[in-house]
Amino acid sequence: MKDASDTLMYREARSSAEVVERQLAANAGLLAALGQRLRERPPRFIVTCARGSSDHAAAYAKYVFETRLGLITASASPSVSSIYDADLKLDGALFVAISQSGRSPDLLRSAQAAKDAGAEVVALVNVEDSPLAALADTVVPLRAGPEHSVAATKSYLATLAAVLQLTAHWSGDADLHAALARLPDDLRRGWDADWSPLVEGLRDVHNLFVVGRGFGLGGALEAALKFKETCGLHAEAFSAAEVKHGPMALVGAGFPVLFLAQDDDTLQSTLAVAAEFRGRGARVWVAAPGAEGPDMLPLAVGLAPIATPLLALQSFYRAASTLALARGYDPDVPPHLRKVTETM
Repeated sequence: MKDASDTLMYREARSSAEVVERQLAANAGLLAALGQRLRERPPRFIVTCARGSSDHAAAYAKYVFETRLGLITASASPSVSSIYDADLKLDGALFVAISQSGRSPDLLRSAQAAKDAGAEVVALVNVEDSPLAALADTVVPLRAGPEHSVAATKSYLATLAAVLQLTAHWSGDADLHAALARLPDDLRRGWDADWSPLVEGLRDVHNLFVVGRGFGLGGALEAALKFKETCGLHAEAFSAAEVKHGPMALVGAGFPVLFLAQDDDTLQSTLAVAAEFRGRGARVWVAAPGAEGPDMLPLAVGLAPIATPLLALQSFYRAASTLALARGYDPDVPPHLRKVTETM
């Protein structure tokens, strides 16, 4: 059995700092121009469209766009166009299509339908000569380079960085620009965070919840997917605001929970839910900036809350590549899966 550091998943996740640094430099002019155009002719609302990890990035984008731009952002199901052939009223909307490959037929049909309905289509895509890139009005390259592991890591984090850079240029937010400027170095420093307690604690587990809130919810969705995909571990993601509405009935001794938190107005309520679950006998891990104590997973203090999910997911990817091997799986070749899923 190979070592975790030999896996493609590990190596590609480790390259995320260089990917983001390259992307921020290469896309600066493109996104400055796009941001200026969107300020001058703002859309009525934003629609995202994606599947899998890209849809989890879209969940993150919703919180970023709505909190920093004040524009309602909704997720469109590709099936509405590809299966039901519905006519959507998207005149004046910004349609953000997110894809690593840019080849999924249902996403392409949805983007074309949005364009035909009067939306401006922006594609966040890693493969720059893909059909989605050819269709879009504006292409924002992720610049992650070839990603060989089936489990997306660097392309996911590159998508989050692209969302932040687009928003910074659109809003003119100096604090967001500052958070982006330090992000590559934050990712480099964060790579060595020790999340081994999570690996040891989940080696023989069958089910768990992953909980986040606000900017961290997309990360919880992504972590739950990767647990299933790479580790053969059934995991479901919930908002800390929603997990007590029914799902908490499952939480107790023998049912662990991973919390991903950032230092903003969601932190205290998220930690309170974690403490409640721990009080019910559940094994609870918390990744939060500066958190200390048993089963606390390190995240650096001083991170911008809006950028914290990138650091948390980078550390999670490293831990997941180790956990997969410990559970007898190869994270690079999950059973029954392939890199590009071409949903109709």
